[in-house]
Amino acid sequence: MAKYINPYTDFGFKKLFGEEANKDLLIDFLNQLLPAHHQIADLNFRNVENLADLSAERKAIFDIHCKALSGERFIVEMQKAKVKYFKDRSLFYVTFPIREQAQTGEWNFRLEPIYFVAILDFEYDEAEERRKFRRDVALKDQDGDLFFDKLHFKFLQMPLFNKKENELKTKFDKWCYFLKNLESFDHIPNILNEPIFQKAFGTAELASFTAQQRDNYEQSLIQYRDLKSALETAVEEREVEIAKRMILAGSDNDFINQMTDLPFGYIEKLRAELKK
Repeated sequence: MAKYINPYTDFGFKKLFGEEANKDLLIDFLNQLLPAHHQIADLNFRNVENLADLSAERKAIFDIHCKALSGERFIVEMQKAKVKYFKDRSLFYVTFPIREQAQTGEWNFRLEPIYFVAILDFEYDEAEERRKFRRDVALKDQDGDLFFDKLHFKFLQMPLFNKKENELKTKFDKWCYFLKNLESFDHIPNILNEPIFQKAFGTAELASFTAQQRDNYEQSLIQYRDLKSALETAVEEREVEIAKRMILAGSDNDFINQMTDLPFGYIEKLRAELKK
């Protein structure tokens, strides 16, 4: 039995980052991702579970209304997700905090800045994108110049974060190391033995949960594992189909392995099947 929760479960994610008592954890984490002019002084949650639209799908998404140190207001949409068409959904989800800013009567259409932050425990889309652990995306023109400075996407593909304890240089590195390895820790590593992480470990320790919280977490963990298994099967099936097409197109095994990550022995097996 693990000592600490899995932070990618709905329960674990909300426990660490979605409770009023743990706002300091969320502020510290987000401030490692946000630019200097949008460092957070305070934040407020909006309970999306009470919203009429897509309440079931958005239960692991937090609408976070932030106040910067400068006094400016901005919005963070934060989620962890294991879904198909992830990019499409990400773009769709940011339409919620955009349209919710609409005002009745006379309005000049001035919007507060929006950041979409996604912590992913899977790798998405094409093979070349698997090399990028962190992607900071904004609207730019054909010359690569920033066109609009009020909509930013920040994607973290956690499986691609592979730094060891002795390689952690920044607070951001430490947070990623914490999230990536939390469920496997049996004690607080020396590199994370500082107040903010001590609180995070205390929050995540299963021994501190009530019987009801423990039961809720176990149910959330089962749902997480079932969904992860289904998605991994879907990804594997897709890679097999890609490999078959590449074989028929004349690609060699090295290139197919590079593009799909399928083992060489399995690629040879597919070749034999296609010759029948």
